[in-house]
Amino acid sequence: MKKIYLVAILISTSLLISCKDNMYRGVPREYRAKLDIALNTAGDNSEQLIKALEGVPRFQREAMAFLISYMPEKDLTTLTAEILIDNVTYAFKAKEKFPWAQNLPKEIFLNEVLPFTIMDETRDNWRGNFFERFSRLVEGAPDIFAAIDSVNLNIRDELLVDFDVRRRKPHQSPFESIELQMASCTGLSILLTAAFRSVGIPSRIAGTPNWYDRRGNHNWSEVWVDGIWYFTEYYPDDNGLNHSWFLASAGMADETSEEHAIFATSFRPTGQHFPLVWDRAGRDVHAVNVTQRYIELWNEQQDEQLKSGDYVAVRISFRDTRSAERDNRIAVNVRVFDEEGRDAGRGQTSSIRSDWNQYLTLILQKNHDYAIRYSFEDQTIEHRFRTGETTMLVELIR
Repeated sequence: MKKIYLVAILISTSLLISCKDNMYRGVPREYRAKLDIALNTAGDNSEQLIKALEGVPRFQREAMAFLISYMPEKDLTTLTAEILIDNVTYAFKAKEKFPWAQNLPKEIFLNEVLPFTIMDETRDNWRGNFFERFSRLVEGAPDIFAAIDSVNLNIRDELLVDFDVRRRKPHQSPFESIELQMASCTGLSILLTAAFRSVGIPSRIAGTPNWYDRRGNHNWSEVWVDGIWYFTEYYPDDNGLNHSWFLASAGMADETSEEHAIFATSFRPTGQHFPLVWDRAGRDVHAVNVTQRYIELWNEQQDEQLKSGDYVAVRISFRDTRSAERDNRIAVNVRVFDEEGRDAGRGQTSSIRSDWNQYLTLILQKNHDYAIRYSFEDQTIEHRFRTGETTMLVELIR
């Protein structure tokens, strides 16, 4: 009898090994232990994940293994094989169809094109829908930069979604925002990143939980081209990539502060998480700290403007002359507008906690009229000034 039991165990073990070998065919060994853990975590939903893994061609198995190995636990227990298979299928369609996607490094394709999720939004099966929508827009684009422009400049008219504070939640999924025709900056960035990924353009979201002057959070999209990350927004700047109204503030971010640093999302775990202002306890969105790159970008753009000879540095301070203290500086949030009412810059003046030589510095056009607006003691105040040919100090006084 013992021999019969032993034979039965050996046969069962052999069948299990055979099933695993079949399921893992085409999957690199580095993923197999991770897959075992993921399938065990998935519980009753493991059947869907196995179906997804076996439901794609062998050359796509590594991509599916990547998704299953690194997806959040809530996805392991809920996602269907249909969503996962559609996602991988259309990601590879984009890779095969568009020249800029064909030679992407594997790690970039897996982490910044393939993922079905952008942040922690509701999981939509958006990939096929967006592939059809945005393939038409980038058809014939001569290079990836032209393709980025084609998506960025047309996404609003294609989806008919606009920024609106009346949106239901900040991190809406693509289909939720399309249904409402409104979204927050995060929702718009999710749409834009999904659109880029749908046509094989590597993309992720970047943002800060709170600007250095504590005026709130902001998120935007980044795209990867030949080893370099560029930033853009759903409403792109007229000057193209790496230009926006927020760069001056990003240039003042604090790399050492989780609240005031700038992070970019990652599907693959990084040891860091993206701080979600709508879910402070959330740890499912992985991130890398990219603060230093934005500081360098801002410094470079300032230098370029000053070298052109058309701009001048303007230093702004706010002092409380009623204070008996020798250092009477006060931190106040200010915005600067040009003579046509366009936003020319913003930031926070230095306080007594800042170095004596630290000023809020903006780069403005020479010989132009500007207005500084700020709120103090429940009053909105406007101060007008005109730039000259050289660096100047504008002192706001209480």
